[in-house]
Amino acid sequence: MTKIAVLDDWQGVADTLTDWASVKASAEVVFFRDAFADEDAAGVALADFDAVVAMRERTPFPESLIARLPKLKLLSFTGARNAAVDIPGCTKHGVLVCYTTGRPPTHGTAELALALLLASARELTFGDAEIRAGRFQENLAPGIELAGKTLGLLGLGKLGSRMAHYGRALDMKVIAWSPNLTAEKAEAGGATRVEKAELLAQADAISLHLVLSDRSRNTLAAADIEAIKPGAILVNTSRAGLVDQKALLAAVIAGKLRAAIDVFTHEPMPPNDPWRTAPNTTLSPHLGYVTHNNMAALYTESAENLTAWLAGKPIRTMNEIA
Repeated sequence: MTKIAVLDDWQGVADTLTDWASVKASAEVVFFRDAFADEDAAGVALADFDAVVAMRERTPFPESLIARLPKLKLLSFTGARNAAVDIPGCTKHGVLVCYTTGRPPTHGTAELALALLLASARELTFGDAEIRAGRFQENLAPGIELAGKTLGLLGLGKLGSRMAHYGRALDMKVIAWSPNLTAEKAEAGGATRVEKAELLAQADAISLHLVLSDRSRNTLAAADIEAIKPGAILVNTSRAGLVDQKALLAAVIAGKLRAAIDVFTHEPMPPNDPWRTAPNTTLSPHLGYVTHNNMAALYTESAENLTAWLAGKPIRTMNEIA
């Protein structure tokens, strides 16, 4: 019987968020909750599977791993793109690649960015911990009132524009920068375009909404972190690679900045990751797109991809196999 692996079901919800009956009628489906320790572990665990459903950018699939999976014929991932999958490598080894459209997570990710901003400004996670430890306000500094402050957005696409809307609702001044942003596009997105240096110097809160690429990697390099207005809040719900993590960690430890972060270099985060004990931080475990609506849509389309492939009529394909 065809064997299908559904990977990185960290919350244990994949089997309940959609109806897998049409898939299970002709295939064995195995759900993997835990992340693989490394490529070797993934190679061993997946050696007998004919198809894999991968959550976007959780388990990497370089050609070196694909070559170790001779039975693999289909790799379906959630989302419209996945930088962790070597698609030419899949094609070379005869592996068909499918994607999902799902429910665009514009609202969920932007809402989380807003939540992180508010939680950081008012020290909500620390306050919660203090109450649970039997204290009240003894160790809490006064919070930051955001009305009248400046929100700087790095990236003003769908997510950035929604965050601009939230900022205006809080009576914040909203400014924005990205490499290709024009004054007209900024105005249409609800912000005023400024140069990056001006944004870093003026913004009381900075929220990143850029797609990670070779061009955008380290958009906030060490010198940029140094140039950020002292006491500012940096919110990142995009990708860790946009920011020099060593420089940012040093800045929050020194008390120069606050960081509200949803994305990390290593996910899941290792037990000894220094971010776990960093002060002046509000952390969430990559929840931007993890809403009930979005996850249900992603798994529903994943099941559709599998059903179509099992019937010999694959859909949403990204490559062609001879």
